[in-house]
Amino acid sequence: MTPSRDISGLLEIMAALRTPGSGCPWDLEQNFASIAPYTIEEAYEIADAIARGDLDDLCDELGDLLLQVVFHARMAEEQNAFAFGDVVEAITTKMIRRHPHVFADKDGRLTPSHVKSAWDRIKAEEKAERAARQPRQEPAPKSLLSGVKAGQPALTRAMELQRKASSVGFDWNDPRAVLHKIREEADEIEAALDRNDADELAEETGDLLFALVNLARHVGADPDSALRRTNTKFERRFGYIERALAAQGRTLQDASLAEMDALWNQAKGKEGLAAPTAK
Repeated sequence: MTPSRDISGLLEIMAALRTPGSGCPWDLEQNFASIAPYTIEEAYEIADAIARGDLDDLCDELGDLLLQVVFHARMAEEQNAFAFGDVVEAITTKMIRRHPHVFADKDGRLTPSHVKSAWDRIKAEEKAERAARQPRQEPAPKSLLSGVKAGQPALTRAMELQRKASSVGFDWNDPRAVLHKIREEADEIEAALDRNDADELAEETGDLLFALVNLARHVGADPDSALRRTNTKFERRFGYIERALAAQGRTLQDASLAEMDALWNQAKGKEGLAAPTAK
């Protein structure tokens, strides 16, 4: 089999990998649940390629994510649930339906706000149709937060929950008030440390993270992007420690925490000197 620009080639490869007896043992033993973490990981790697501005890597990572879609579709086809073609048809139907201002004959053009309201209305109609197809159940209590998707990354979902609550006034008016809440949550962690209760510590740590997301929202920062930048900064400074020790003929294991901390501060100082000064 040779590489191809045709999606059918990728579908054939996945079918071959999942063929009992002649396929790949690892691919054959996978299921939706075991593959799901890889699907999420590939989406994050796409975000990382975008953040780095690496379009070659973006192309590669998009292919990896496409493979995840094909993998899930193949497993569903094996269960006679749906196939890749059904996935394509479902999303094309949805996009045509949600963009009547593009794909239907209409006079005039809609403003972005009109487009957003139409999108929300059509999504609500689709949700009602899906609910109508489900077995009848006792209606769940309506909540303002019901529309926040549970499958989102935790930081993103925390942001959306807070935005929803803020829309009805359940919010602080000043970022400093959020900062006070962060200090309060940190104090509660310190008290939990004294009690040495692992479950309580996990819960209080979650409360602190939630408060930090709230601060990010109030100051206009995306918490996931901010954390990614800090991860990069940490890697850069830790790399400086490794290089500085290597120049002395030493390893990380040879150095004390105090020595590594001093080198860390050196790395911070060099970054500060390299930063552009205000004119």
